[in-house]
Amino acid sequence: MLQHHDAFEPSAETFIELACRNPYNRAVLERLHELEVPDTWLVAGCLYQTVWNVLSDRPVTENIKDYDIFYFDDRDTSYEAEDRVIQRARSVFWDLDIEIEVRNQARVHLWYEKRFGHPHVPLESSRHGISSFLVRGTCVAIAPDDAGGMRAESPYGLAEMFDGVLRANRPHAKPDLFAAKAASYQARWPWLRIVEWGAQDVTAG
Repeated sequence: MLQHHDAFEPSAETFIELACRNPYNRAVLERLHELEVPDTWLVAGCLYQTVWNVLSDRPVTENIKDYDIFYFDDRDTSYEAEDRVIQRARSVFWDLDIEIEVRNQARVHLWYEKRFGHPHVPLESSRHGISSFLVRGTCVAIAPDDAGGMRAESPYGLAEMFDGVLRANRPHAKPDLFAAKAASYQARWPWLRIVEWGAQDVTAG
């Protein structure tokens, strides 16, 4: 049983507050504009895994492998253009002792099949990429807003993330990829509950 689960409402405000308890998330978000690329978000694991750590009463950075940044720029989908942004990120975040991965969502379909064995539809925005993660409850992101605060993106809501439900994001998730991803999460946070592929609600994806 989680010690603090009932103390947190699964709202955007709570999500942002908990995610920013991780000092690395906070630092990346504060500097995100320095990358000078469009439609830029801090996404996925570093956010929901921080929340899971808070709910588990564990150190906020524990078991977080990397920190992912999405942007969308379809003006140049070459590897060279993306690599220039990656190099800029190394300069911007040079003092943070974390692994940061930057990916232009406009070119995901160019490399995804070779890496994962399944084709990927061309994405239309960073939000489109965020909505395409394998597990529904992990489709989350945070970015600075124009007023100096933060805004959250969660196309399927936040309840499953806070409840620790790992449900395939159909039709984006394939059974083999979903099973591997969900097992990896549950190995690190044993209280997470996997909804097996055969038991998935086909209307949920």
